[in-house]
Amino acid sequence: MKKASQKKQKIYYYSDMLNDEMIGGSGKEVKVDRNFKFISKNPIWKAFSFLVYRLILTPFAFLHCKLKFGFKIIGKEKLKKHKKDGYFVYSNHVLAGGDAFFPSIVNFPKKPYIVVNAKNLKTLGSQNLIMMLGAIPVPSGFDGMVEFKKAIRKRFEEKAIIQIYPEAHLWPYYAGIRPFLSTSFKFPAEMNAPVYCSTTTFRKRKHFKTPKVEIFIDGPFYPDHNLSVKENQQKLRDEVYGAMIERSKNTNCEVIKYEQRKN
Repeated sequence: MKKASQKKQKIYYYSDMLNDEMIGGSGKEVKVDRNFKFISKNPIWKAFSFLVYRLILTPFAFLHCKLKFGFKIIGKEKLKKHKKDGYFVYSNHVLAGGDAFFPSIVNFPKKPYIVVNAKNLKTLGSQNLIMMLGAIPVPSGFDGMVEFKKAIRKRFEEKAIIQIYPEAHLWPYYAGIRPFLSTSFKFPAEMNAPVYCSTTTFRKRKHFKTPKVEIFIDGPFYPDHNLSVKENQQKLRDEVYGAMIERSKNTNCEVIKYEQRKN
């Protein structure tokens, strides 16, 4: 029998692993359409962006994640193969207080550009800050997709890193890997780009509310010149998904329990 003082485990219920949102936003969203400025050409904005990213975000991200998660990165040396190239990184979406910061730590000293939901852009103030930190928001509608894709390609041609969370929705501390589609793998398939995955796993720690985070780097995976773009999308998706499933087996604790709703 459990002691009365024992803290009850938090349970989240879901119906659809592909589309359910566990943490919903509130407030008015910024419209991301063909008129949205995905990349600023203003030299003052760019200079301020550099200072904010290098002098504020980078040290804050490291200290925050080290203190909260005591993180360890395993396999970072694999990224050296393409340290002078652009590449794509795919990760599981499981940390509200980490998924915005870990890409900067994992890929340091290179700056990653993170594909984010438009819901993150609530106000003009937060929009500017988030964009300075490297966000590339997914358009609110189809009319913004052309400029969105141009921004992805330009960053890749600048030999930057594009960070994508193919699960799309944040499920805090989810212990496994949720199924995801091949849609977001069209970019590297079309651009013949190297692909890596970073899998966030959790290890139980004594005397800490949060588990230890271990991030495993796998790759690079490459498009096959003998396959079509669509076939390469699926190939890359399957390789990344398989690697992430295998790495997720290193998780040995369940902070939040997820249960499917009964019909």
